[in-house]
Amino acid sequence: MSTYDSAKAQFADWGIETDAAIHRLKDIPISMHCWQGDDVVGFEKKTGNSGGGIQATGNYPGRARTPDELRADLEFAYSMIPGSHRLNLHAMYLDTDETPDRDEIEYKHFEPWVDWAKAQGIGLDFNPTFFAHEKADDNLTLSHPDKGIRDFWIEHGQRSREVAAKMGEELGSACVNNIWVPDGYKDVPVDRMAARRRLEASLDEMLAPKQEKTLMRDAVESKLFGIGVEACTVGSHEFYMGYAIRKGTLLCLDMGHFHPTENVADKLSSVALSVDEILLHVSRPMRWDSDHVILLNDDIQAMANELVTSDLLGRTHIGLDFFDATISRTAAWVIGTRNMQRVLLRALLLPLERLRNAEDGLDYTTRFMLTEEFKDLPFGAVWAEFCKRGDTPTGTALIADLEAYQTSVSER
Repeated sequence: MSTYDSAKAQFADWGIETDAAIHRLKDIPISMHCWQGDDVVGFEKKTGNSGGGIQATGNYPGRARTPDELRADLEFAYSMIPGSHRLNLHAMYLDTDETPDRDEIEYKHFEPWVDWAKAQGIGLDFNPTFFAHEKADDNLTLSHPDKGIRDFWIEHGQRSREVAAKMGEELGSACVNNIWVPDGYKDVPVDRMAARRRLEASLDEMLAPKQEKTLMRDAVESKLFGIGVEACTVGSHEFYMGYAIRKGTLLCLDMGHFHPTENVADKLSSVALSVDEILLHVSRPMRWDSDHVILLNDDIQAMANELVTSDLLGRTHIGLDFFDATISRTAAWVIGTRNMQRVLLRALLLPLERLRNAEDGLDYTTRFMLTEEFKDLPFGAVWAEFCKRGDTPTGTALIADLEAYQTSVSER
């Protein structure tokens, strides 16, 4: 009997079909973020400072310097990850010889990415870039008191939505267009309401042009605080949760954008009662929004468990958001994405019916015993089988492939 057959039998004793879990996991796409590959630098010819508290630390060899290098790194990373996935692209990653400013971008500036995505068989998601620009140096964009600056960013947002819709049309898969702005104040503001009214009005104007939902979905993303906006973040969780409910957008929950003691997984079932769809940015915040590569840990597992037990997988778009320049960037993609898949697999292998029956019967002793005993089941064998069916390596073979690729790009 093979290792997987033995594991399959052990799970079957609990009434769990491992083959069904593997099949389900294969069809859950993860949107991998482009900015891990180049330390959030982008490919614009015009740039300002990093802005918005965006900073990658470290200088590990092999950073992608061109769109072609970034795509090559992505292709390698995808080859190490079982299943079919997506790429989350920021507007600052345009691929063109032209030098458009943010309020001048067009679909043609991103067409090479779409051609590449078609060849790779992956979907694309998109983000307007409201940082790393001279008009964001005040850490105010859509809520800026200067109408000219607000208009500049509104135009950028509208053009980004047009780009995203065209991407969705070309690829036959709705492109999630996620809106995050760095707006806030380093010290205590006098009039928070005025800033939030300006942000709301700018968002309304930016989202006014209708886009077909089968091609593009708008999402709004909150943040607790960041460097330069320690005293007040205009687009807080409360602001955007209310906005998403009123306006019918997706709500983005970024695991790094809340207080370190908050359980972000606990928010899913609450917000799902009020919004139709959710966007997740899965990250690992050590200190506020520090965006470390995600581990196979309790926080990430709780997120996956909530998605499965609350039946939210069909209403949730799963994306990643971390960047670490102290380690191999391709290894970070591979390890982080595979860890997201591993927690989803563990969640899909839960004995949900038995757990729910115990909980509904107020039998918390049985619930406790089940959750603890279940930890000893051979999840690793099922994961290895999933990787085998996806023709991707595990263990020492995976490490060897990651190290070999890193060596090949270390002289960049």
